Amino acid sequence: MHMDFIKITEQTSHYDNLENKPITEILTEINLEDRKIALAVEKTIPAIEKLVDGIVKRMKRGGRIFYIGAGTSGRLGVLDASEVPPTFGMPPTYVIGLIAGGEKALRNPVEQAEDNYQLGWDELQKHGINKNDTLIGIAASGTTPYVIGALRNARIKGILTGAISCNPNSPVANEAEIKIEPIVGPEYVTGSTRMKSGTAQKMVLNMITTATMIKIGRVKGNRMVNMQLTNQKLVDRGTKMIIDELGLSYEQAHNLLLLHGSVKAATDSYKDDNK
Repeated sequence: MHMDFIKITEQTSHYDNLENKPITEILTEINLEDRKIALAVEKTIPAIEKLVDGIVKRMKRGGRIFYIGAGTSGRLGVLDASEVPPTFGMPPTYVIGLIAGGEKALRNPVEQAEDNYQLGWDELQKHGINKNDTLIGIAASGTTPYVIGALRNARIKGILTGAISCNPNSPVANEAEIKIEPIVGPEYVTGSTRMKSGTAQKMVLNMITTATMIKIGRVKGNRMVNMQLTNQKLVDRGTKMIIDELGLSYEQAHNLLLLHGSVKAATDSYKDDNK
């Protein structure tokens, strides 16, 4: 383990006797701690930029993003991956989240799954991970063997690697080419990294995939023109985007959207037909 490594995420909370506090005080104190998160993430923007730049270059060659993690960190990776297809209209094979213990671990702890150094890499092999892909390890503590082993093997194979951890100079980060370390401090409930650390990781993941999708052309202006039309709310949103873009009536725009299946396809087709 790295000699300078300090587990800030496990340090004692700045607050005590929590069970004796009024609810308002508990909520106010949690909120005070949460204000530190965006500032911690802000400091990591240069590292996030470097990672996104590398991802975009690879995705334009057909590459994918793999997230790998355990517990809360693993769930956050799976969550972010699952939100990319409906938001940006990408096939689910382009951003893939792996969690120690598999599907069961999304809802229930799986004993010792995260302690296996080789398991993460073995699972990545099943997806045919290669040099066009990017592997991002997520570990609030920065010590998860499942993530460390996967990053180490990927880096040896020349795959771009990034790590998101909330402790400085962690073993996980030291296995990755690009370290993203939002240091949010001790948790309100000592060691409960589902709180500030989890929120920081979610913010970073949002930034990575959103910036990447924008740069590979999945957003136009500021709009999700490739979103999947999975419910009436999204159909209505898409219809209004087409109205704003083309000046059609609601009915015309609605019919055009349903015909083509996405805002981008609908507007592109209409413009081609009316040149």
